[in-house]
Amino acid sequence: MTDGPALPGTGVRRRAVVTAAAAGAALSACSVPPPRRTDPAPDPAPGQPVSTGRRALLMQILAHPDDDLYFMNPDTRVALDAGTPLVCVYLTAGEADGLNKIPGRPRPAPDKAAYSSARHQGLRQAYAALLGLGPFTPWEISVAELGAGHRAEVNVLAADGRRVELVFLNTAMHTGRHRLGLPSLWQDRRLVLRTVVAAGSPLRRAGSYTYDGLIGVLAGLMESYRPTVVHTLDPDPDIQHSTEAVRRRDSEQRGYSDHADHTAAACFAWAAMIRWVARATADGGRIPGFVTAAYRGYYNRHWPKNLPQGVLARKAAHLVPYGGSPDWDCGNPSGCGDYNVGGDRPLTNRKGWVRSTHHRYPGTRTVLAAEPDGRLAAYAVLGLRVVRWLETGRGTGVWGAPDDLGGGPLAPVLGSAHTRDGRLLLFGLRFAALGGHGADNDREIVVLEQSAPGGGFLPWRGLGTPSPGRDEGRRIGVPVAAAAPDGRVHLFARNAEKGLSTRVRDGSGRWSAWRDMGGGEVQDGLSTAVDGGGRVHVFGAGHHAVHHWTQDAPGTGLTTRTQLTAAPVPAHAPAALPAPDGSVTLHYRPAAEGGVTTVRAGTPVPGAPFDGYGPVRAAPSPRGPVLLGRTAEGLVQLLRVDGLLVREDGPVALDGASLHIGPDGRPTVAGLGPDAAPWMWRPL
Repeated sequence: MTDGPALPGTGVRRRAVVTAAAAGAALSACSVPPPRRTDPAPDPAPGQPVSTGRRALLMQILAHPDDDLYFMNPDTRVALDAGTPLVCVYLTAGEADGLNKIPGRPRPAPDKAAYSSARHQGLRQAYAALLGLGPFTPWEISVAELGAGHRAEVNVLAADGRRVELVFLNTAMHTGRHRLGLPSLWQDRRLVLRTVVAAGSPLRRAGSYTYDGLIGVLAGLMESYRPTVVHTLDPDPDIQHSTEAVRRRDSEQRGYSDHADHTAAACFAWAAMIRWVARATADGGRIPGFVTAAYRGYYNRHWPKNLPQGVLARKAAHLVPYGGSPDWDCGNPSGCGDYNVGGDRPLTNRKGWVRSTHHRYPGTRTVLAAEPDGRLAAYAVLGLRVVRWLETGRGTGVWGAPDDLGGGPLAPVLGSAHTRDGRLLLFGLRFAALGGHGADNDREIVVLEQSAPGGGFLPWRGLGTPSPGRDEGRRIGVPVAAAAPDGRVHLFARNAEKGLSTRVRDGSGRWSAWRDMGGGEVQDGLSTAVDGGGRVHVFGAGHHAVHHWTQDAPGTGLTTRTQLTAAPVPAHAPAALPAPDGSVTLHYRPAAEGGVTTVRAGTPVPGAPFDGYGPVRAAPSPRGPVLLGRTAEGLVQLLRVDGLLVREDGPVALDGASLHIGPDGRPTVAGLGPDAAPWMWRPL
């Protein structure tokens, strides 16, 4: 066993760094049941100092080897290509039933240690390829001491200034055959979950984790590596009613559209982030400067695919070295990959997981608003809390220091609207409670209201949930809002039934109760518009068409309308803009296509080329609509009447960039980079 090289920028050996951090963060994992947790509660009050100027680092917390390749790419690849160091933490050994099945060959004898080792080898092959190296490039393999008796195998590969670390916690994997795993650890206070020692690992003996011990180790890893971006799986998958035969065939947990390990791994990850922030800020310390993204898993099977052919082919190609082949000479006696995943099988698998990359919380990360003095303000979730950056001067394009507005722990996107007198309303999805062992696990919509245009803010206010119920309340979507000319602000959120619910704020500031608006099932990530007649519209991406809700007249309630079946099936919710004739024009990417469809009065019309992937945003300007999106390589691009512009300089953009049109008609795009710092682009 050897110590690994120093973590970037620390000058301290890996074992010493991880041990020192985890020793203070991890609680004892020896007693059963574990001791009552004494972490400080998350404090939503504003005014904490914010950590800034940190070097970019992406940490991904996965349930199984291959979750990152199936569900988080191409985002992971874009970050790596930009030089962002990557740390992947795998909570389970991925050993399943121990069968590394080779298509077309006899069934092998089960060997869980060997299958875990083969999947680790597959990851090494895949990430070597992602770094542009040969699949059998040697890695440095060592053991890290994580505190409280926990140890993990760590694999490191660095080349040309880029770096990947794989951390294997290797807890026993949950299966459908009554074997305990992460879901049981999340639920059962008495459980101690054993680890699996992969064949050939420098680890020589199995360990164990309790609920609190696993959260402590994850929080310790966060404190030591100090990531600026954290990727997780989906903590609150959709309710999915399938027959038992279909559920088993699709590897989904009973009642929900994902693997039970994915859900538990995401809950442990979010609990660890909440613990990290709460401990860092307990005595007036700085808020850790990081942003989050959560990714849907087996959800991808149930909705239209959202990756165009070129992006899909590149994503699927990275699973080929992970799957490997029994005929390869990789140097690992236990196997050269997860054989059932190799070749063209990710593309031919009927489940189609690889064909989409869906964010659990889609929408705008960065809300842009103009101050009374002409400067721009940017609002975003940083360290699970809302912060604000102000432009240093009108038109400078330079952001000042962040100002903490509190509110956490929040999901990573925000909704917004302005009252008739110009005050900003910010809406977030809050983790009101997140705990295992039968504790409360609640989500709620919250609002932060400006006291005066350009002024301070009133205290955060809870607006409840459109889906009351112990389980249903977790399944709600991110809030979006629209301000009507009559002074009302309409708030919308996807509910647990995958439909649409609303609350309305009247001109005096009073909120109505939540109301289910009916209609069919839609994905999260809604869009709104107000037409020339003052009517509010909402659009969502359904299974087979764009869904539409609107008013018969201004001031009346919104109701569902005929689905836009004459237009292509949408990959994402459309961007909506009021048209000069009083209607609403839509712009969106069709399912599995890279171009953009434009729909006027319910009819598709030819549009300008705007190839890429991911959602499209739009804003009106004096010279015509401006579209914002991503190229096939993940770069930010703008489409204006006078042509296409691509942002090729500055930090790579995370998802959820926002578009603002100034009084002079000039567009401004802002977002967050992998260092969790805001950037601004004002093309000439």
